[in-house]
This record gives sequence, structure tokens and C-alpha cells, in this order.
Amino acid sequence: METESEPYVRLATLRQLHQVMADMNTARSLADTLQTVADGVVSGLGYELACVNLVRPDGDLVVAAFAGNPAAEALITGRVGSRESWDRRLNMGEHWGDLVFIPHTEGWVLDDDDVPQWYTEGPAPRFEDEWHPADRLFAPMYTPGVHGGACGELIGVLSVDRPRNGRLPGAWGREALQMYAFQAAIAISNARLRANMQRALVRLERDQQALRASEESFRQAFEYAPSGMAIAEMGGDQHGRILRTNDALCRLLGRPASAMRRYSFSDLVHPEDIGTLLRTSAEGGRAELRLARRDGTYVWVSLRNSVVADAADGPRFLLTHVEDIEERKRRELQLAHRASHDSLTGLPNSAELRSRLSARLCKRQAHAGALESTDAAYGHPAVFDANGHGFDFPGSAALDAYDHHVHTVAPEESERDDGTKGLAVLFCDLDGFKSINDRFGHNAGDAVLIEVARRLTRGVRDGDTVARLGGDEFVILADGLGRADAQDLAVRLRNEIIQPIRAEGRAVRVGASFGIGWAHCGMTADEVLKSADERMYVEKRSRPKQHRRAG
Repeated sequence: METESEPYVRLATLRQLHQVMADMNTARSLADTLQTVADGVVSGLGYELACVNLVRPDGDLVVAAFAGNPAAEALITGRVGSRESWDRRLNMGEHWGDLVFIPHTEGWVLDDDDVPQWYTEGPAPRFEDEWHPADRLFAPMYTPGVHGGACGELIGVLSVDRPRNGRLPGAWGREALQMYAFQAAIAISNARLRANMQRALVRLERDQQALRASEESFRQAFEYAPSGMAIAEMGGDQHGRILRTNDALCRLLGRPASAMRRYSFSDLVHPEDIGTLLRTSAEGGRAELRLARRDGTYVWVSLRNSVVADAADGPRFLLTHVEDIEERKRRELQLAHRASHDSLTGLPNSAELRSRLSARLCKRQAHAGALESTDAAYGHPAVFDANGHGFDFPGSAALDAYDHHVHTVAPEESERDDGTKGLAVLFCDLDGFKSINDRFGHNAGDAVLIEVARRLTRGVRDGDTVARLGGDEFVILADGLGRADAQDLAVRLRNEIIQPIRAEGRAVRVGASFGIGWAHCGMTADEVLKSADERMYVEKRSRPKQHRRAG
């Protein structure tokens, strides 16, 4: 190069550099870029051999590309030199700007290290500026800085061997190689970025394909699930609003999907089940409740919620699985009804009667003890009325805390009605029923019991209880009655019962004896029933035998 005139050399070199740099920056892959860098040193800068040593993630340098000698390329491409050996090379010899030149007089100490190397054999130089076969020239490539120049991170090293003119590069040749190494670093960095982006795009596309496949699988599983499915909002003003439903849920509730999106589950749930729904919606999990159909009826469902969480914003949606359990619930209710009701008449049985009666009563001793201990703790004397009620003292919060129960009291036994209302217990025993069984058979007897049950039920108020205690014994619980009210009720019911009854194709009659007992707190259910039973026998014995039944 130096034998030519300086302007001519610069112009020719610039043309060559322009071409090789254009090739570097248009290479399609990192491997193509690395090979183009090595080829450009040979074709554009006039060196016989060029090697690109690329820094690996572990810090060592691998021979990533080679140009100028196919035999050498096959021998050393892919071989690795340690970072320690490379640092040693880059810190010795002569520094021509960013270039490192190690003359043959110093380079012999490197012959046995682990850096892959190749140099062309040749005669010893005859002139001072001739290239010796053992000379070494390296052009480090650094990560480009923000304002140009190197920022200090080594990404690779260009090693070159023997300029074609056989002489050591002059100032222009050195500058050209240094500039080329800088541009090569940019091209390699860009190629790495492109490669990383391409890999990221491939991964993204693969992930998107997997996501689309997953979404399609979910869509099909959601849409074609045999039981109901819904997605609802979670949190905020629109909490519980239904966003999406499948066909099975729409069929179950008799509502189109477009209409379902106007509701939340709280709009559809039975009023008695709203608390269960809110607990389930807030926590996820399972609940059994009733949802409204379009025709106004309700269907029992098992509702199972799963919270779909967003990593950034927390819980966002509820995935709800709705299973029709109407048939199971019907069977459960039937079993519960059979366990608590008489199989012949359909009335509550003895166990259910005692349960309902016990629910109205409290134990006097335990309640009074609680009041006494509470009053003593707060410094109040324990004062009770004739029925065992504690008087409220002004500011006596302790009494209120323990006296939530509304006590059941009995009207006073006197000819004058004192206005007290209580829980009347009417014990009814049929007169003449055994003779019907004996004369006409048990089928006739069963028909009589069924009709008596119907008449008793028809003759009481909504909310009153008519139960079959067993055999031909019935009990009526009627709350809120005075003594005169209870006696009037017994007369009305007796008059209903004595009317003729069709049984096995014939008309028969039975009578009825009623005993009226009164329930009040401090009694057990059995004590209340025993009291009414005794009064019934007193009433039965007090009536002439011919008046006990109607024939």
C-alpha cells in the first residue's frame, strides 16, 4: 500500500471498505456476518489470512470464522482459547491505537499457549519494515459506546496474518484495520440483536400458537361442557356480572346467552341463598343453592367457583361451574320428609313435633342462672317476675345480652281472660276409631285417619302445626292464643271431625276428645305433651259415653 501514492491508496481502500462494510451490515444471520467480517479483511484490507475470535458467554474466545486458507479454516474453526491467554496477548507487544502488534522477537513465548493459531511459513525478512512469518497483529472489537468509540466490553478479536505486499502496515493501513474492527463490532452486535430478536419472535410465535391452542381447547371445553359454565367479573362495581355462559347453563335456566349477560348471579339466586353465594364468590369454592329459571321456578345447583388471578392486578374473574342437582335434592328432601313426617297422613311425626316444640322452649334454670351471674358481675340485684323474666334496669346491657329469647308463657287459669297469649297444645284422641278398624278393616281405618288429618290441617291457621303422634292421636301447636281462643279452636276442630267420612264405600263417623295444654319455658316437650294428654283424658272422662263419638 505504501508504494502507491497516498491519495490513490485511500480512494481504493475506501471503495473496498465501503463494499465490505455494506456486505457486513446486510448479512442475514450472525454466522453470515462473522464470515463476511473475515472475508472483508482479506478482500478489502489486503491481508492473506483473517480470523474472527468471538467472546463466548463463559468469557473464553472461540474461532467463529476464518478466511484466506481452507486448510487452516478446517483445522482451527470452532476451537477455543482461554480468556486468560487472550488477555495476556492483548497486554503485551506494541499498541498501535486499539491494535496490538506482537513482533516475532516477543511472540515466541506464545507458541505453547491454548489460543488456536496459524501463520504462513516464509523466509526471514530482508528489510526493516518487512512482515516476519511469526509476527502477530490483533484488532480487538469492543461494544460501541453511546457517542461512538469503544465502551470497553470486549466482544471479539480480529487476528490477521501477512499483508499481501509483505510489509508491516503503515499509518493508513493501521487506521483502516482499526476502523474496520470498530465497524465489525457494530455489525456483530447488530447481528446478535437480530438473532436474539428472531429467537424471541420464534418463541413468541410458539407461545402464541400454544396460547391459541390452549384458548381453543378452553373454548371448546367451555362451550361444549355437559354442565353449566360461566365467567363472571370479580371485584369493583360490576362484581358478579356474568360475562359469558355456555349452552348448557342457558338451557338449564331457560335463558338465552344475550339475556344472561344482563345479570349477575346475585340477580338469579334464591333470596334465602344470597349469603351462601356471597361467601362462595369472595373465597372461591363450592356451594349448593337455587337459581331462578326464566319461568320463575328455581332449580337446585352445585356451584363451584375458581378465582382466575392476574399476576399484576390480583383476582379478576370467577370461572363458575354449575351442575344441576335438582334430582338429588328432591331425593334428599323426600328422605328428610319421610324421616320427619308420618307416611300415612303426611303430617309431621312425633319426632318432628317434639323438635318444633323444643325449639320454642328454653331451660328456665340455665337462663335464670346466666342472668343472676351477669347481674352479680355488674352489681345489679337479680329480680324476676312471676314468669321468671328478669326486669330490665336502665343501662343494663348485660341483661339484654343474655335475654334475646322470647319466652313462651301460659295464660292464667281463671274465668276472666287476662289477655295473655301463649302456645296452645291441643291433644286430640279419636273416639270410636277402634270399632271402625274392627268392623271394616284397616283400610277403612287408614282412610279415616287421612281424612281427619286433612280436616285438622284445613281448620288451623297458616303457621300452626298439625302432627300425628301415633295411632289415632293428633297434636296441634297453635301459637298466640288465649284460653278462650284455644277452646273455640278445639270446638271447631271437633265439629269438623264428627262429620261423616267416606271409607271403603260407606259413611262412618268418629268423635274426638281434646285436651288443651300450655307450653312455657322451663318445661320439656315431653312434659308439655304429657300435660295436654292428661287434660284430654280428663275431658274424655267428663263427657257422657254416648257423646264421645257420633256413631
